[in-house]
Amino acid sequence: MLTAFMGKFEKLTKSLDVLIAFFVVAILAMIIIPLPSPLLDFMLVVNIALSITILLLTLFSKSVLEFSTFPTLLLITTMFRLALNISSTRLILTVGEAGSVIDTFANFVAGNNIVVGAVIFIIIVIIQMMVVTNGASRVSEVSARFTLDAMPGKQMSIDADLNSGLISEDQAKKRRSDLERETQFFGAMDGASKFVKGDAIAGIIITVINLIGGIVIHTVQSDMAIMEALSQFGKLTIGDGLVSQIPSLLISVASGILVTRSGSNTGFGSAVGKELFQAPKVMLMLSVILVLFAIIPGFPTLPFLLLGLVAGAGGYLNLENEKTKRSSAQADEQKSKAAQRTKKEKTEDESVASFQVDPISIEIGYGLIPLADESQDNNLMNHISSIRKQSAHELGILLSPIRIRDNLQLKANEYLIKIKGNTVAGGELYLDKYMIVDPGETDFDFDGIPTKEPAFGLDAMWVDESDREAADLRGYTVVDPLTVLVTHLKETIYKSSYELLGRQEVKQLLEGIKDKYGVVIDELIPDILRLGEVQKVLQNLLKENIPINDLVTILETLADYGNTTKDTEMLTEYVRQALNRTVVKQHLDGAGVLQVVTIMPDTEEMISRSIQKSSAGSIPVLQPDVVTRLFDSITTIQNQLQARGIPHVLLASPKIRPAMKNLISYNFPDVAVLSLNEVPNDVAIETVGMVEG
Repeated sequence: MLTAFMGKFEKLTKSLDVLIAFFVVAILAMIIIPLPSPLLDFMLVVNIALSITILLLTLFSKSVLEFSTFPTLLLITTMFRLALNISSTRLILTVGEAGSVIDTFANFVAGNNIVVGAVIFIIIVIIQMMVVTNGASRVSEVSARFTLDAMPGKQMSIDADLNSGLISEDQAKKRRSDLERETQFFGAMDGASKFVKGDAIAGIIITVINLIGGIVIHTVQSDMAIMEALSQFGKLTIGDGLVSQIPSLLISVASGILVTRSGSNTGFGSAVGKELFQAPKVMLMLSVILVLFAIIPGFPTLPFLLLGLVAGAGGYLNLENEKTKRSSAQADEQKSKAAQRTKKEKTEDESVASFQVDPISIEIGYGLIPLADESQDNNLMNHISSIRKQSAHELGILLSPIRIRDNLQLKANEYLIKIKGNTVAGGELYLDKYMIVDPGETDFDFDGIPTKEPAFGLDAMWVDESDREAADLRGYTVVDPLTVLVTHLKETIYKSSYELLGRQEVKQLLEGIKDKYGVVIDELIPDILRLGEVQKVLQNLLKENIPINDLVTILETLADYGNTTKDTEMLTEYVRQALNRTVVKQHLDGAGVLQVVTIMPDTEEMISRSIQKSSAGSIPVLQPDVVTRLFDSITTIQNQLQARGIPHVLLASPKIRPAMKNLISYNFPDVAVLSLNEVPNDVAIETVGMVEG
């Protein structure tokens, strides 16, 4: 039976959109069609239940996004209450009664004293209009403005986290979606809160109409005495007003709670309990103060004494809980240090390997040592682990462990990134400051230390933490020191990935896929190519930012052409053509079009005739003036396209592509050179320039 009931309930929830549509239409019908008193009673109970449900939902919601339909629901419930007001007014004015719910409310609150009921009703209306609704409306307005102003900065922070590898692309999409929904919510609440205020005003007007209209109509038409009419319609008016205003007050309170909620991962009750009673010293001081009030003559002893004892007990239990947590943390820390010492003693040996340079390492000044503190949740080691995983996923390489050393010869805030013992990058960090990156303005309106963002060379400035929020609201990208270092390290690894791929790393890659693709590996190595020749091809791919995570296709292509040629440059070209979709994908624009700069046929022919082979690869031997004209033409076209924000590649014939790339690689390292054979047939090409020599 329970299963059948759950099945019916699930079908009902799927039809909610239709039911809600009928409900909204019924609200409009209630304004016109008279309701009998039993049906009106049922609708009034529905209104009360709905308002209580909304209030409880706001108390248990962890974020405003969990109740994003609230602004629309606010409009619907307001219209529902007004329709009920109109229906009850029609009954009061026509038959002199409005059902048992309104009558019960009137007798329960007012009793035999209409004045008391009227005063209570007026107080409820004043509280709702002047306190709750006004406050919620103001908070909604301010929240909407500040959320909208902070949106560009938050979006840039999401982009910075994505670029540094702290979050995945799916997480970035979710954060952007949540940010957009939050902005829309507060914008909608800014207008929706006016509904409640208008509802309160309409309730007062309807109440006055009920009182005056009922007395006038029934004294004139029904020959009822004025005092009798005043008593009867006074009670009905108060009951009708209370039945309407109490649900309205509950929803107003729910609105205020929802728009004043700060970011929290728990419901309102859990958050208040944790924050209000977490300080044992405060609880103990409160206990002492309440006990003092209890012993002062004239004050009620029992309430003060009881609450004082409860507060004292709570403070004592919190204090003992803190001591237990502190002792446990100290014990865990001592165990961790002992384990680290044991591990260090075991790994320290005088073997030959211990004197070799590390493939990649970071050296930091003594002022940056806290970044490597493993007791902190957000430390450099955790980020390095994420970078290694991301490099394996995006580039297809397995990075060796990255060693972190402190170097007393460096400045306190300085760091160096070394590849095979040689410094390739470095910079300075300030742990008590934040880096703000120029969003395109000419200068910074903050007092700080001007600098360059080390990974991309953008204008930046180190500012104090007190300026962080202001910079965020102004649209600057705000980055903490650890993220600056991690981003720089990641970009350095990506640029130097080909240097980090040795024979040992290639062997590990092959062993990782040997169980599944052992046939192609056994055929290729060593019968067709040696391990070193495969390594050179993989390095050539990484040098031009082509990932090698499709290792099977690469090996099969080398097996196909390895018997024909042992020239690693030519083999690389064959592999690039096999990976054509991977090669082209990173250069397509938003519409999936490849924007290309071509080379004049005469210039291509001249380069083709002058190509010479060397140990470093093919290179055209041209006259200096020809090279100058060629470089000037590339510079002009590149500046024009960059100013227009057009991504582009240099498209050459397959014969001259390697030589052309080698020729311009020093002056234009970021210009990708593709051949016609590397562009799939289904990819649209648009020519945006032509190089002349």
